[in-house]
Amino acid sequence: MHFNPEIIDQKATYKLLTGAVIPRPIGWISSISEDGILNLAPFSFFNAVGEDPPHIMFSTVRPNNSNKDTLNNVLATKQFVVNMVVEDIVEQMNITSQSVESHINEFELAGLTPIPSLKVKAPRVKESPITMECELVHHYTLEDNKYGGATIIVGRVVMFHVDESVLLDDFKINMETYKPVARLAGSNYSKLGEIFSIKRT
Repeated sequence: MHFNPEIIDQKATYKLLTGAVIPRPIGWISSISEDGILNLAPFSFFNAVGEDPPHIMFSTVRPNNSNKDTLNNVLATKQFVVNMVVEDIVEQMNITSQSVESHINEFELAGLTPIPSLKVKAPRVKESPITMECELVHHYTLEDNKYGGATIIVGRVVMFHVDESVLLDDFKINMETYKPVARLAGSNYSKLGEIFSIKRT
């Protein structure tokens, strides 16, 4: 079967893309507005970019050509925090995915604890075992969009915070205690399943 994204509708394209590119890690982005209002929202169009120096990326859709609060905050302050989602806090993450008014603090909405960062103004999620403070280095809005498209955010990691419970020797992450959650298609998520190793030849 062949599908031309310029011919099929937007929903079909979304289903194909999000159903094929799985599992996707979840970037739980905390930010703060210029007025000091905290914001927290999950994004599954998210990943690491490189380690020299460390950068991550996430993208946020722009429904009806309007920015989400996260995008407005990041563009205004040039800072944000990535909080990694694990099994114990997946329900709270889901609560923060709903669309609410800009004055609503999602930390309070989901019963989460904001704690200060060391280098950026945006707070971290205390309940997340791994968080990364980031500074904005680049943003790009997808061209030729019909409904608002999406804006890609690239941030440089300026500070890592890793809970001792998920840290092994030599800066390795303990996958057994980390227990990350990934996004699949629709309302489906996944845990780490069977793990196997293949050595490079």
